[in-house]
Amino acid sequence: MRLAVMIFLTDQTITPTHLARELEQRGFAGLYVPEHTHIPVSRATPYPAGGPLPEEYGRTLDAFGALTAAASVTERLRVGTAITLLAQHDPIVLAKQIATLDHLSGGRFTLGVGFGWNVEEAAAHGVDWATRRDRVRDSVALMRALWAPEPTAHTGEFVAVEASLAWPKPRGGSVRTLIGGGAGPKTLGAVVEYADGWMPIGGGGLTQALPRLRAAWQEAGRGPEGPVVLPTSVVPDPGKLAHLRDLGVEEVALHLPAAGPDEVLRTLDTYARYL
Repeated sequence: MRLAVMIFLTDQTITPTHLARELEQRGFAGLYVPEHTHIPVSRATPYPAGGPLPEEYGRTLDAFGALTAAASVTERLRVGTAITLLAQHDPIVLAKQIATLDHLSGGRFTLGVGFGWNVEEAAAHGVDWATRRDRVRDSVALMRALWAPEPTAHTGEFVAVEASLAWPKPRGGSVRTLIGGGAGPKTLGAVVEYADGWMPIGGGGLTQALPRLRAAWQEAGRGPEGPVVLPTSVVPDPGKLAHLRDLGVEEVALHLPAAGPDEVLRTLDTYARYL
């Protein structure tokens, strides 16, 4: 089982380049980061985990800029988002950003897609909260049309693009796309319908959820290998990692604190015993 990390990179934490070099030197498999464009101070939407919202949510670096920096100083480290708030993006612009990052990194990028939780943040981007899941599905389809080998049009309910010249292409022809979120029927349904796998937060509940997801995957004719499952923000211990391995999980992103170099590297040294 490959071990990666997930961290909120901010203007106050370890830098992407410093962290990426340390991860690759130690043998970690990947670096995953979240994104928020801004957090309205009204704070009308409660923090899903309860309590005050951690400061790093309002200080996140741009995910694609940070990951480009990380990829530029490494050769093997996978990079990815956990997650991209896709409904808040122009998918034509995002398709170019993703394809460029994947091209320059040699095909090392994974797109984690989420539906969001902060209503005010999404509203500032013109997102109708009730339709955000449908918008995400539509946007993924548009990006794949632009990544197709031949000019391909997409006309959806929310976004459209005519058949266009659009290079670079992702190195593998497309980008591994995982849906983030809990084990509810809407999220798992989206995984089966149009994603390559699931990106849950933490490892709890997978014993019950994974058989349902894999059965639905097979019933939909998605192929014998089953969906990718990549839990993020996992605080490791030997029993937890062994359990995830036994469930067939092939990659886990361990939680790193949104902190400076000293604290982050001490945490990495603690995690290194699990490699």
